[in-house]
Amino acid sequence: MTGRDNELWQQSWRDRQTDFHQKATNAHLVRFWSTLGVAPGERIFVPLCGKSLDLLWLAGQGHSVVGVELSPLAARAFFRENRMQPRRRPCGQFTLWEHGRISILCGDFFALTAADLGEIAAVFDRAALTALPDDLRAPYLAHLRRIVPAACKIMLLTTEEPEAWETADQPFAVAEEITTLYSDAFNIELHHVESAFEADPDPSVAEEIRVERKVYLLTPKPAAGSGLPAPSGRPAQADHQTGAAEPG
Repeated sequence: MTGRDNELWQQSWRDRQTDFHQKATNAHLVRFWSTLGVAPGERIFVPLCGKSLDLLWLAGQGHSVVGVELSPLAARAFFRENRMQPRRRPCGQFTLWEHGRISILCGDFFALTAADLGEIAAVFDRAALTALPDDLRAPYLAHLRRIVPAACKIMLLTTEEPEAWETADQPFAVAEEITTLYSDAFNIELHHVESAFEADPDPSVAEEIRVERKVYLLTPKPAAGSGLPAPSGRPAQADHQTGAAEPG
């Protein structure tokens, strides 16, 4: 987060308004992570990580994991709730919290440098992109590409409301936005789509709404002049199922 969103994000943690936090490891991460082809021991970056239990799961697969999180309350809660005693020290513009294979850089994502992160093999984006306002998504991706290696893979999870596209004055759906943002540099595979019904986020609305939870696997296209054919940026067909909403 940056600029106008920083204080809003900090306030949500101070007020404990953290309904976005999943209370279990993300089921799609567990089910589909192996398809990304990242070897144990390689380093994973988790942007806007909060106090996500996904950090623990990734570390349990043998990865070193680094998250970035604006709120020190979230970083402290992660280690406290998981009964860890982290080391904490200044690191450039950040405070680095670390224990074992897990590190959290506490500060503004847009202040990160490649040197802060180290050699990253893959990014796990559990709705970090879609948590940002529309006008910050392109800058988010541009900065992400500056701070991770060109060969870095991305697993991107989104939650979308198809019916909202039919009624809201939106220029395009989330899926089209992802193609617009990522297709120049990445081969986009829409790997999985799952429909679910869940309570409307507006407490005054009693009806449930249909959402689609999607798993995108993004692999870098060959650099220009490499002599290798560039794959299409068109999303591949995903498997699709209907079920209950994920826990958390």
